[in-house]
Amino acid sequence: MVLSTLDYCIIATFFLTTLIIGLVVSRRSGKNTTEYFLSGRNMPWWLLGFSMVATTFSTDTPNLVTDIVRQNGVSGNWVWWAFLLTGLLTVFIYARLWRRSNVKTDMEFYELRYSGKSARFLRIFRSVYLGFIFNILAMSGVTLAAIKIGQVMLGLSALETVGYAGVITLIFSAVGGFKGVVYSDFLLFFVAMAGAIGAAYYCVNLPEVGGMSNLISNPAIKDKLALIPSWSDKKALITLFIIPLAVQWWSSWYPGAEPGGGGYIAQRMLAAKNENHAIGATFFFNIMHYALRPWPWIIVALASLVVFPDLASLKEAFPGITDDKLGHDLAYPAMLTRLPSGLIGLVAASLVAAYMSTISTHLNWGASYLVNDVYKEFVNKEASEKRLVAVGRIATIVLMVVSTLIALALTNAVQIFKYILMFGAGTGLIFILRWFWWRINAWSEISAMFASGVISIVISTTALNRYLFGGLDNDLVTPGIFPDWFEFPFVVLLTTIIWITVTYLTSPDDDSKLFDFYRRIQPGGPGWKTVLQRAKEEKVEIVKSNESWFVPSGILAMILGCILVYSCMFATGNWIYGQYLTASITSIIALTAGVLLILVWKATGKRLVT
Repeated sequence: MVLSTLDYCIIATFFLTTLIIGLVVSRRSGKNTTEYFLSGRNMPWWLLGFSMVATTFSTDTPNLVTDIVRQNGVSGNWVWWAFLLTGLLTVFIYARLWRRSNVKTDMEFYELRYSGKSARFLRIFRSVYLGFIFNILAMSGVTLAAIKIGQVMLGLSALETVGYAGVITLIFSAVGGFKGVVYSDFLLFFVAMAGAIGAAYYCVNLPEVGGMSNLISNPAIKDKLALIPSWSDKKALITLFIIPLAVQWWSSWYPGAEPGGGGYIAQRMLAAKNENHAIGATFFFNIMHYALRPWPWIIVALASLVVFPDLASLKEAFPGITDDKLGHDLAYPAMLTRLPSGLIGLVAASLVAAYMSTISTHLNWGASYLVNDVYKEFVNKEASEKRLVAVGRIATIVLMVVSTLIALALTNAVQIFKYILMFGAGTGLIFILRWFWWRINAWSEISAMFASGVISIVISTTALNRYLFGGLDNDLVTPGIFPDWFEFPFVVLLTTIIWITVTYLTSPDDDSKLFDFYRRIQPGGPGWKTVLQRAKEEKVEIVKSNESWFVPSGILAMILGCILVYSCMFATGNWIYGQYLTASITSIIALTAGVLLILVWKATGKRLVT
């Protein structure tokens, strides 16, 4: 595909604008680590909300959605749609708790909540584990998608793609810090959305597709349109719908959808002006992320099944694609090659925007762990703020280089998604309960983290997998002890048993640590009854008189919020499909849930935004 002068001008203007933003804010961002990683804790909800949406609008996301739709249909997206429950639990319960903690990173939480050397170990290990290892894997998936887009759309080699896009992103991220990331995210969001919507509109009107009505009635996609897996397909129903909604959302750690909040979502909540701004930002993000944004990608994915029905047709159309990079996720950039001049420039800029937004966020977030929770705490406690910012910029460069090298060795985006889900299986419940159950300690998290990793590796890479869940044995399908869909719940079950056992076998945290935590956070609830009783006996005041337990109303708000967002998602899909009766009903349900949510939230004496 050849870009016109207009296309190049659009892309160049975008690159120049983002670089200017990074350079303009670089002086203020370099003052200290609070500015560099949290922008002075003075960000409004709407700016943080747009930043959250832009960050999760990465280059690998439309590729991942396309891969899912082509192989499992639209309903296959429940593997990540289920994380809405996690997101709204963060909105109505954990956003307030994180903002009260007043920590610089969510890793600092460990020494706020737990006591002793185990808390110190957990903090440094998790900082390296998430800030470096998992963070790099996530960035590798994004970079892999950029490589595929560069190959298909522009004929660039993998090295050329990461060279052009990576260097610019690295410069802007390193100099601008968190403020540069958030300000540019605001621009990146609108560019990315405009490109996605424009691409969907044009692709659905290609001559081969023939418009939305012809697409919906096309035999090639008839079995891909359902929003919920068919009840007749028991395996798909269990693996794509029931397990994500019943187990996955609360049990698995995944970047951007951490149970109990965490990662770069926590970073933005900690940067908010106050509790209400943190709540408003995360609620806005969840509505946009789940209800509205996926549909342009889904439309392109469905249209791709008409134009490129299988991998053979993709290979035939793009013979230059190497076999190790050939997959269904290639269909998204393949469809974009059909766009006209001008629009292709906007879409290319939107994909660059998606790449830059996600990578810059992960770079700043990962560097914040390595600086605040590793270097400052364990290497040089006396380091000046200027030196810490310099170390942060060096860490940014290292993260970028390593993630790029890994991306060059990967094949498809689903690899990363499945690996991260399995590797964090069973740990999520701790992240939810550690705020509300005093008995959880650092050893609980340490045991869960190692158990989840070891069990996932053993089960997925050894003959034990075939023995437990069946599979191919000498070209014959052999049954296992358990059905194959039970693999993920099995890891969750074993991990949960292990960490609960370790919790009761190890000593609880010091009373002084538990008293200080409760005094600052005011979590409330029956899980702290023992601690409150001890404080009363020792005549230590830890309960604020003006605080009441907000969790029950928060859970009710979460349920109403889920009904609201899922109804919006179903309504949007049915309006697109031309199912106007169903669309009208789900729209009314969404409106009703929204009104009830406002009433419930007002009844708590809080407003979403002040």
